[in-house]
Amino acid sequence: MNPNPSLSENCPLDQTNDWRPLYTTTGKYSGLSIVECTHCKLQALFPRPNQKELYGQDYYQGKAEYTYIDERENKKFFQYVWKARVRNIKKFVKTGNFLDIGSSFGGFLESARDGGFSVQGVEISEYASHYANENGIPTFNGSLAEAKFPNNHFSVITMVEVIEHIENPNLFFKELTRILKPGGLLLLQTANFDGWQAKKEGPNYHYYMPGHVFYYTDRILKNILTNLDFSRFVSYFGVDFPLLAKLQKSRGSFKNWKDYLQWLRISYYHFQSKWKKNGFPLTSSYVLYAFKK
Repeated sequence: MNPNPSLSENCPLDQTNDWRPLYTTTGKYSGLSIVECTHCKLQALFPRPNQKELYGQDYYQGKAEYTYIDERENKKFFQYVWKARVRNIKKFVKTGNFLDIGSSFGGFLESARDGGFSVQGVEISEYASHYANENGIPTFNGSLAEAKFPNNHFSVITMVEVIEHIENPNLFFKELTRILKPGGLLLLQTANFDGWQAKKEGPNYHYYMPGHVFYYTDRILKNILTNLDFSRFVSYFGVDFPLLAKLQKSRGSFKNWKDYLQWLRISYYHFQSKWKKNGFPLTSSYVLYAFKK
């Protein structure tokens, strides 16, 4: 029995529609209702705000209550992470068509292009996609399904803090599979709700936000993708690039020498991500590399 009959989405893992109330959030975005699939324990936000209304110009300029950090302001510092990620991707896929979904202003795709890839973005914001196109980064304004890319077209597809925003993951994962080449790489960065950080903080966990619709775990994502012709996985608990890149990026927000003390906290968190307790990582930072058969 579905306790929330208006939540029409089936669970993307077990295809059932059997959700139970889990709790109400108490963090920065308090009062959000979180439900859980009674079978696989996937979490979802319900009821949820109108997602299209969340992503206006103010969101991308960092001016809204629920907002995005405008990457353009500190682009040279963000590039340390972007370039490090591209170098890691190239350990697995050297070249080819590269798609970034939720590509924003196109900064990450610039680094991918510099790394030898043919790049394409998908971005729902007209404001952000217009900026990217004006700066030479081809970006489709709309949803992935609306873009209608050819079958088996991309060698790499990246989604950095995006998959949790997707409202119909069943159709979305199938579309990702359709457009990715055999042997191609799908990169997903999101929170791993099996990590102790999410478990301990519970309803206070910072990742519960108005725009985050589904909340995944390493196990759940691998099970979903295994059912869709993905056969090999590399899990990064933490991030898929070195600590040095993370430290260099952080300098973009520093105002004086005392801010460098933040490197102690950043370094501790980075190494915590590599440690496990009872088989689960201590933090919930997470990147998955999934390879299509």
